[in-house]
Amino acid sequence: MARTIFKTEEPVVLEGYQAVMKPSKFGFSLSAIIGDDMVDQLETDRPGSLAWAESKLKNPKRSTLKPEPWEEVAEGKYKIKFSWKDETRPVIVDTEGTVLTDENIPVYSGSKVKLAFYQKPYILKDGVTYGTSLKLVGVQVVSVSSEAGTDVGDMEGTDVAELFGKTKGFKQSEPNIINDQQEEAVEDDFWEYRDFDELYDNWINGFSLPIGGESRWPVGWPWR
Repeated sequence: MARTIFKTEEPVVLEGYQAVMKPSKFGFSLSAIIGDDMVDQLETDRPGSLAWAESKLKNPKRSTLKPEPWEEVAEGKYKIKFSWKDETRPVIVDTEGTVLTDENIPVYSGSKVKLAFYQKPYILKDGVTYGTSLKLVGVQVVSVSSEAGTDVGDMEGTDVAELFGKTKGFKQSEPNIINDQQEEAVEDDFWEYRDFDELYDNWINGFSLPIGGESRWPVGWPWR
């Protein structure tokens, strides 16, 4: 079974507390608003992921299914959330495909990004509670927003590292700031997962995540 990578074709807006470039005391996190079209794709994909988890439950008759990992916040608008540790950090690039590593880049609420992610099943330690979560594998920063303002880049069309196509906006080398404000941190609930990620990854077979090191998107990236 191949893992499905979802990509937002148009930039989405980050909303709420963000810890994208620099971790909070809870680790890294990102939350964004997506539309009906993306949710439709995720809903179609979810049953296959749930089927895998259901096959691993201790007692299927006493199982509890958690809600979808997206929340409707307005008509046709849904919030999705991601969290990760340093060792599983997604690749983050600007509109030229340059990998971003500076933790001071203000990728906060109001910033616009393109996202690449997949849906993955989980089972809690009780062995009967299960669901799906969203795992982030790539971010392209199109504009950044901070207490000092919003960087929209030089707004010139650029071929972006053969992944997200042509994108106008933020460049690490040419910041351009206008005003906005970062929201206060809000603690998210972090579910406790069983240690079967490796088993699931082996079952998926063949997916590898390029992380760090290169100044451009690595060869073999899912959308090249």
